[in-house]
Amino acid sequence: MTLPPKPASRPDTVSLRRYLKLFRQDLLSAQPERLYRAWMAEFRTPFFRSYLVNQPDLVTTVLKERPLDFPKSGRISEGLRPLLGESVFLTNGAQWQRQRRIIDPAFEGGRLRETYPAMWAASQAALARLSERAGETVEIEEQTSHAAADIIFRTLFSIPIEDALAAQVFHEFRAYQRTQPILNLAAFLPLPRWMPRFFRADTRQAARRIRALITALCERRRAEIEAGTAPDDLATKIMTTADLETGETFSTGEMVDQVAIFFLAGHETSASALAWALYLVATHPEWQERLAEEAQLLGDAPAFSDIARLRLSRDVFRETLRLYPPVPMMVRETRCPERFRDRDVPKGAQIVLSPWHQHRHARLWDNPDGFDPSRWGTENGRSCAREAYMPFSAGPRVCTGAGFAMVEGVLMLSLVLRDLKLTALPGKVPEPVAFLTVRARDGIHLQVERR
Repeated sequence: MTLPPKPASRPDTVSLRRYLKLFRQDLLSAQPERLYRAWMAEFRTPFFRSYLVNQPDLVTTVLKERPLDFPKSGRISEGLRPLLGESVFLTNGAQWQRQRRIIDPAFEGGRLRETYPAMWAASQAALARLSERAGETVEIEEQTSHAAADIIFRTLFSIPIEDALAAQVFHEFRAYQRTQPILNLAAFLPLPRWMPRFFRADTRQAARRIRALITALCERRRAEIEAGTAPDDLATKIMTTADLETGETFSTGEMVDQVAIFFLAGHETSASALAWALYLVATHPEWQERLAEEAQLLGDAPAFSDIARLRLSRDVFRETLRLYPPVPMMVRETRCPERFRDRDVPKGAQIVLSPWHQHRHARLWDNPDGFDPSRWGTENGRSCAREAYMPFSAGPRVCTGAGFAMVEGVLMLSLVLRDLKLTALPGKVPEPVAFLTVRARDGIHLQVERR
């Protein structure tokens, strides 16, 4: 059976200059094949040491047992800061803890149920757009990007993507993704705080335009809150929630930072995962038919509780997140010297945790590169789900919107397959690449037909 596409690995040993060139082309194919079997690997540069860690108990130490000893790496934050500012995705310590105390209540279980009608409306709109293309070859990532952005705007600000301001934000984010913002000089060189970061001009300009648009959205909502006319959506909930310790709420500037990461995380990652899920079922028609049959229970107006009945769709979406985790690598930094696998790890070292490699690790998973949604019912699958599966990170810094993303992905996948049949094009195999998220280099093209 043909395996889902996977990037070719680089030669095991390359010069730093060659590695930087490969890194700029694609984060995944810049890594050596041995990482799919290694428990730990060390990389040395003239400026810092980096350790990729796959061993489950060490990953648990970093993410769950001692997360404050392994804060987010400032090197990776550098490239994203023009857009994300001091968002919860980049901060550490007391500042991060305060932000989570304000944000987390908006994403609790009951709130997720309240956002479901907006999610359903956006999903129906996405299905209608795709149905209009029946009989055509469709670049599916464009469709899932549009759908994911629409869901974010409807659930966060109660506006559809057809809203002029929302449409502007969406198009600017797509431009920002293409500027490769994470590939910044400060990710590799230890620059002092006072030194300019030499961001690409298009990165700075796109970030500036996006933040101006989000500021307009937040200021509009602030005025509605003060006037007592604000809808009861995620933005209102977050902007009116006071920190239990300080009694403070987010300022408009702080809210702009958070909305930027909500959109980047909730839009880019969801669009990536859904596009790969649709490709995988298109290349595995037996699973597509099983999901289409299951999806008939949705009816014309499914309730939120119906999502729990879509078990096959959930397993397919989980398997997609295993094979194509939207955020393929996370980087932490050691606050003090450590001892990992009888090896000294100095203070300030970069600890790379790679869902991409751990999810495909040959010493952990059965059939690691194969598409097999039934694995989640096996002993190996259940064990790995506990110890070696982290598409949304893990521990205190687990993605706030993880539950939101699982409902969104399962609903969209089922709804599309209920009404439409997808077929992969012979010889048109997408190539996974990673910059901000795992996308296809030249898109994912599928034939769409009505059922």
